[in-house]
Amino acid sequence: MTKAESSHLASQKLIDQLDQERLPQHIAIIMDGNGRWAQKRFLPRVAGHRAGIKSVEAAVTICRKIGIRALTLYSFSIENWNRPKAEVDTLMQLLEEYIHKELARMKRENIRCNVIGRLEDLPVSVQKAVEKVIRETRDNEAMVLTLALSYGSRTEITQAVKGICQDLLKGNIALEEIDEDLFGQYLNTSGLPEPDLLIRTSGEFRISNFLLWQIAYTELYFTRKLWPDFQENDLLLALLDYQKRERRFGLTGQQLASREIR
Repeated sequence: MTKAESSHLASQKLIDQLDQERLPQHIAIIMDGNGRWAQKRFLPRVAGHRAGIKSVEAAVTICRKIGIRALTLYSFSIENWNRPKAEVDTLMQLLEEYIHKELARMKRENIRCNVIGRLEDLPVSVQKAVEKVIRETRDNEAMVLTLALSYGSRTEITQAVKGICQDLLKGNIALEEIDEDLFGQYLNTSGLPEPDLLIRTSGEFRISNFLLWQIAYTELYFTRKLWPDFQENDLLLALLDYQKRERRFGLTGQQLASREIR
């Protein structure tokens, strides 16, 4: 048996263990560890970023295969602009290459591409690539792949507050209308379900300014694996761990059991 066949068999065994009725609708991933992966191998950081793209492809593949409806990837944060210019330029180049390369696959597999963040910060060529993939996949319905680019949750929340204030001053909304649901409509993620599961790789235990409002009741999963080492089976193991948890949303276990009986 080849290595690929063995890996496929292992994946299928994990898939068979999943409860298809309890899959998360929306998975969000903080893809961390590309630089450390390269450093451990005495390679330039760009080698880690290139290897990380393969893990992106693996995550999209397995999510599409098992029927996950939404996948959001923290691809480039606002804070990442502070990295060395050469690294940022390389990341932008890799991003543009990925978008152009994956467009055909997204069309073929009925995946809609969505992007959140300050798109105006991106190089013009990347903006054009983003606009094209969004436009040409907008009618796809099987899965939503969201890329968070030049994204920061505090900035997103601040912009949402400004938007609400502007509409309030213009008389478009009344003070009494402002609640959590309305606030969510002003966020970048409007129209998406809140994440059920957030995965962070590389052994770091923090959220790093990602979807702070949206993950209020999200299950968190941390792994020491660096992002380029995170493959299909690792995501499946995260899902199996997720399915062992009891999501109470403030209720007691007895209340949940009573609901299920009814």
